[in-house]
Amino acid sequence: MFGFLVSRMLPVVPKRVVRAVARRYVAGEDLAAATVAVGRLNQRGFEATLDILGEDAHDDAAADATVAAYLQVLDAIAQQHLKSNISVKLTHLGIRLDAERAEQRLATLLQRAADLDSFVRMDMEDSSLTDLTLAVHTRMRGRFGRHVGTVVQAYLRRTRDDATALAAAGANLRVCKGIYREPREIAFKRREEVRSSYVDTVATLLHAPGTYVGVATHDRRLVPRVLERIERLGTPPDRFEFQALLGVPVEDMLDDLARRGYRVRVYVPFGREWYPYSTRRLKENPKLATAVVRQMLGLGAG
Repeated sequence: MFGFLVSRMLPVVPKRVVRAVARRYVAGEDLAAATVAVGRLNQRGFEATLDILGEDAHDDAAADATVAAYLQVLDAIAQQHLKSNISVKLTHLGIRLDAERAEQRLATLLQRAADLDSFVRMDMEDSSLTDLTLAVHTRMRGRFGRHVGTVVQAYLRRTRDDATALAAAGANLRVCKGIYREPREIAFKRREEVRSSYVDTVATLLHAPGTYVGVATHDRRLVPRVLERIERLGTPPDRFEFQALLGVPVEDMLDDLARRGYRVRVYVPFGREWYPYSTRRLKENPKLATAVVRQMLGLGAG
């Protein structure tokens, strides 16, 4: 009950308090801080994906600025020899403003990534953009091949079919559960349904030759099931990796996976749009959110 009350209180928690917690989930507000965070992860044996926080560009100038910022990120990765790639949201590139211009912006990033032998992950957003995102991915893959990939969300009922089609194309995909609020008609709601869809999706992708899968989950019960399916398929470790968000308290699990010889990648967000991202993370982590509110109220750690 207290956790529920905490989630309702987050909108009135002072930004200075949220900022203190944001340091756990966000690498910083600028590229310099982000590259430092990636360097530390690389030293631990992890790779990274850099993401500039933000979505739904409000005009073309904002979308163009996002492209310019991502070009700087790609250049910094190359210049500093970081083990990292980038992830972008199509809404951040203005897909809701003008789909054609947004696709041109994406192509600009992909051309730079190809020139630097890097990689761009197209994030998946809410279901209103699923078809469009997959269509853009197909066109970009035709032009830039292995330098582009996208995401499928296991809680969508359509994902098994999408995975079958994408597997046939030898795609590079991140598989996540999905975070957007979607109607029951198109999305599984029960935890076990989502887990089953997740494992089946990963297996479908890995069963096809030429695919590469990012197993993106913090679910400690799900990871052993995925590994069991991987072992049953006899999939070599260069066909997949495990992925997690910066700051989510699963470091012990990630360290264990790395010790066992599996590739591990950490999603590293940064930028000025840290507040909405951090409050989402707090809502997902009631224990941490409770600690924040206790701090605000002067109640100590409890």
